[in-house]
Amino acid sequence: MDLIDKERRALLQHAARALGLVGVVISAFCLSLPGVVEPDVLPSVLIVLAGQSAALVMVGRSPHVGWPALTIVLGCGALVLAQLPFDGTVSASLPIALSPLAAAGVGAVGTVLSEGRGRWMLWALGTLASSLLVALAGPTRGLVSVPAIATVAGWAITLIIGIWVTAGVRRGLRRIAQIGLAHQAERQASETEAQRRQSARLLHDTVLATLTLLAHSGVGVSADALRQQAAEDANLLRQLRLGSTPMPRFSGSYSLEPVGETTLGTTLESVKQRFLRMGLTVRWHGTGQVLLPNDVLDAFLLALAECLENVRRHAGVTEADVTITESDDALRAVVTDAGVGFDPTAITTERLGFSESVVARLRDVGGNTRVFSTPGAGTTVMLEVPR
Repeated sequence: MDLIDKERRALLQHAARALGLVGVVISAFCLSLPGVVEPDVLPSVLIVLAGQSAALVMVGRSPHVGWPALTIVLGCGALVLAQLPFDGTVSASLPIALSPLAAAGVGAVGTVLSEGRGRWMLWALGTLASSLLVALAGPTRGLVSVPAIATVAGWAITLIIGIWVTAGVRRGLRRIAQIGLAHQAERQASETEAQRRQSARLLHDTVLATLTLLAHSGVGVSADALRQQAAEDANLLRQLRLGSTPMPRFSGSYSLEPVGETTLGTTLESVKQRFLRMGLTVRWHGTGQVLLPNDVLDAFLLALAECLENVRRHAGVTEADVTITESDDALRAVVTDAGVGFDPTAITTERLGFSESVVARLRDVGGNTRVFSTPGAGTTVMLEVPR
């Protein structure tokens, strides 16, 4: 902003210097013509005009108000010297020769006197003095004459130019400041929004990490479990790349082959590995490979997974035994642990330690559950589904 205002002042100073020097040169040429000024007075007038030209040069270089004041004083001095010896014998063309000096040579400083009360007063004094001196220069000495009016017009025009340039630049500065404030407000709003999103992301990650620790009893996941999970994920991605279509059966297990019946041994191994990663070692006994319809298998595995989850959370042990037996019409699984146990009479017969959705799915496929437990002696759960 300061740079723009400095450039504005420099522009007005250069304009005053250029216009003033043009007026001085024109008046010096006109006054040098024979018969306009007394021959013995002309050298003094030219010397004063030379001093005024130097003052105008300094007006274009320095913003100090003393240089415009010196220009006005020297210009008025030249106007006075040109009229010597004040005996009424001056040439009738003298006012015309002096009007460029008064209107442009001296009046040019009006561009740099357009702001500030002191500069306005200096402009008024310069206008009044130069206009009166030009009006009194002719033989008739009329206060209302063309040269006097031209002088007043020159001073007024330079003042208007200075005011117009100053007002336009300041208006532009205000608009630039408003744009800067709007940009700053927008940037602050963007920074606030980004900070809020970062805080929300940090809160989300913190909550997710806390829930993960709670889900793993505060222990976390071991490095071996992570490596095994990464290997299984790599195997899944490789099969997907080869064109297989995953069909999720329940959380943590995928069947990559759309068949009507699924081998039980493969899915039991998935359950075993999943709970091993969570810190529960499952020992399997009995039947290794059994084929079951998909709906029966889903219900059976959901119930078995919930039994093992109850062991992991509530039994207080890290090992469980699962025994799979089969007959011609049913498949049975017995889940046994040596944990703290509980009183079966405290569990309603509708739930038996399972969620309602698991019990409902078992009943839908014709399955059944039974729970045997003694406080301090562990728990045994028997699951049965038809084949």
